[in-house]
Amino acid sequence: MGWIAENVESIKSMKIRDTLSQLITLGMIVSTALIIWKALMCLTGSESPVVVVLSGSMEPGFKRGDILFLHMSEAPFRAGEIVVYNVEGKQIPIVHRVIEVHEQENSGKVDILTKGDANNANDRGLYAYGQNWLKPQQIMGRAVGFLPYAGWVTIMMTEKPVIKYILVGALGLLVMTSKD
Repeated sequence: MGWIAENVESIKSMKIRDTLSQLITLGMIVSTALIIWKALMCLTGSESPVVVVLSGSMEPGFKRGDILFLHMSEAPFRAGEIVVYNVEGKQIPIVHRVIEVHEQENSGKVDILTKGDANNANDRGLYAYGQNWLKPQQIMGRAVGFLPYAGWVTIMMTEKPVIKYILVGALGLLVMTSKD
């Protein structure tokens, strides 16, 4: 608690000009992160170029806490690819393998069926009510790489929100009290 008290005193003793300078620096850090995210979205063609695996349904290939890097290309979907998709009515994207693709040559319509590697059944039970196949529009991207266990910070902040608030508060204090 001594460290927090020292930093609060440091903030109280700052001049208005120093405080504004620190707030602008904080704003620039946040803006830079958003710009990098938007640039990644443009480069990868995916609305979410990076996702965290939240369950064990893709083990042993991907474990809970792995970070996946996504790319969305115009190439047709093929069985065996790892995709990330959204389901209507659910907020959390799902990472699973394509097990079947049905393409109608005359209409160009594509139907996709997925399944988690560790799951016994396909994903029809996860799709929206009455939906038996995914549409290409529901797919956010294809996995092109991963970073093992790096997503555990995100999982911890989601499951225990107090950790998120402590971390954001500590980072804010750090930026506000730095003298550079």
